[in-house]
Amino acid sequence: MRKIVSMAILAIAISAPVLAEKKFMDHTRLMDHGDGHLMDMDGGMVMGQNTDILPGGCDKIAATKEITVHAGHKYSEKFPGTMFAFDKQEYQFEPCTKLTVNFVNDDSIRHQWMMHGLPRYLYPKGMFHLEVTGPGKISGTLIFPPNDKTYLVHCDISQHMEKGMKAQLKIGKGSGDLPSIPGLTAYVIQDDYRKSIPEIVIKPKATKKTVTKNSKNEATSDAVISGVMIIGLAAGLLLAPILVRRFKGMPADEIISTIFEMIAQGISLLIKLITSLIAMVSSNKVIEPPKK
Repeated sequence: MRKIVSMAILAIAISAPVLAEKKFMDHTRLMDHGDGHLMDMDGGMVMGQNTDILPGGCDKIAATKEITVHAGHKYSEKFPGTMFAFDKQEYQFEPCTKLTVNFVNDDSIRHQWMMHGLPRYLYPKGMFHLEVTGPGKISGTLIFPPNDKTYLVHCDISQHMEKGMKAQLKIGKGSGDLPSIPGLTAYVIQDDYRKSIPEIVIKPKATKKTVTKNSKNEATSDAVISGVMIIGLAAGLLLAPILVRRFKGMPADEIISTIFEMIAQGISLLIKLITSLIAMVSSNKVIEPPKK
């Protein structure tokens, strides 16, 4: 009996550290490695911190804000099919806002809160990054650029974002909604079990008449392109004063980056419009297979 009791006590003593809840770490004593990169030996990390340098185009700090972001498995329960999530899936702030993020990890694994697409001349690698290993809290600060833009914030640990740990952060009016944000926007690839076999549409062979029509269509396309060029030039002249004010004080690389972003947004909008029109037209037409 005494031997059994001794073995039980020994087993409890060995398993006690495993059964004990992991200590919550408040990461406040971080080592500064330069370029806004801070870290400690307990699994806390801040990358891309900026507390005082204004981005180009910002004359002053528009507002000073502070938020607390929780990350963990329990926040994914309201989103079927996910495993991890933040406690909030959307944030919105004024341009040129100074934001302090208090990132709290409620799980016993590593989580991150990351933003990409920030100006590279100010934020190394173009990102702001908070990371905590196990239950704990870490804080970091950044200053947003003046652009109206929607940023992805997510956990970059393998499969954490794919399993639901992502959100969107809008500066000003934002630049639209991002896809596949849990509870906000539709998934890019949505599971659909209503149709098991895709329909095969057979197109008829081209005829001589089709070739003639193609020649006429090419002439029409040339005329349309010329009209679009004239409209583009007129729009450029009208928008020039607005763009000068928008890019005031910004370095050349940031101006180029912003212009490309605006062009990409315009192209994306045009593609969506054309796709919608094609879908509307094709839904009303049924193409019959050629008779043998």
